Formats: sequence, C-alpha cells, structure tokens
Amino acid sequence: MPRFALSLCLAAAGLAIPVLSGLAAARELVRFPDTRIQPGTIVVRTAERKLYLVIEPGQAIRYTVAVGKAGKQWFGVKYVEEMQVEPAWAPPLSVKRDNPRLPDVIPSGAPNNPMGARAIGLGPGGQYAIHGTNLPQSVGTAASYGCFRMHNNDVVDLYARVRLGTPVVVTR
Repeated sequence: MPRFALSLCLAAAGLAIPVLSGLAAARELVRFPDTRIQPGTIVVRTAERKLYLVIEPGQAIRYTVAVGKAGKQWFGVKYVEEMQVEPAWAPPLSVKRDNPRLPDVIPSGAPNNPMGARAIGLGPGGQYAIHGTNLPQSVGTAASYGCFRMHNNDVVDLYARVRLGTPVVVTR
C-alpha cells in the first residue's frame, strides 16, 4: 500500500500520524473531539504543551510547543494580527527588566534572535506571538514569557496554513 494511502487509513482509524512522510515530525494529524471549533482555528492547550490547528470538524494538526513559565501563562482568545518572516526582535519591557543586558533590538537572522524562522503575532495588544526558536530544546517545556515557541520547521508549516484574523483559543 502506498505511504499516502496508508496514512489516510491510519487517520481515518483515528490514529495519530506524522504529517511529513519519511521524516520524524513534531506535528501529527489527529482527531480533535470538540467539533464546535471552526476549521482554521488554532487551539493551544497549555497543560498538554500542544497547539492544534483545526482543519475540519473533528480533525486537527497537532504541534508541540513551549508555553509560558509559571506566572507568565495567559488564557483566552486572541487573533492573528501580524505575520513576519525571520523577524527582528525587540524584547518587551518585562523581559528587559529580567534581562537588562539584552540589546533593544536583535536583528533578523542573528543567532541570538529568539523568534526563529517565522512569527505569528497575536492581538489585540501585540504582546504575544507563536514563533520559532533558536532554542529547540525548549519546545515542549514551560519556558517563555507567554509566547508559544515551536520548532522552526513546524512554525514555517503553521505560518503557511493560517491567515490574518485566525482565532487563537488558549486553554489550560
């Protein structure tokens, strides 16, 4: 049986399968039990450290993410309001207070730029983002100031699938 057909059979059976054939992927096609969530919606479950992009009722692509540290997590609904390729990073005041030696701006592509390959800015407010990382070992942990970090290949994949205005629902 061809790999694609096997993947479709596994997905139809409700089994998680890697979205990238032949590669160890951090993303998987999975059943998503809450059929009230509209396709195109991003759902972050912080306790699981997983981000779901609902692609049709009952089905989602699941990605592993880093979430906010204790005291830095937030919950609610925001919307994609900005999308950037290899963004520069200006540390927010809360980060600068904890790390005063950080420069005011870290340029795009710099090895110490924590934003990675893509940034999906969330608003209103623009304080948080879904973004890549220069610290891939942090993905799957509670490590950020409220942003959601992804492996760079996963954030590139997600970036290609979402649009401005996409709802982002963050739950425990």
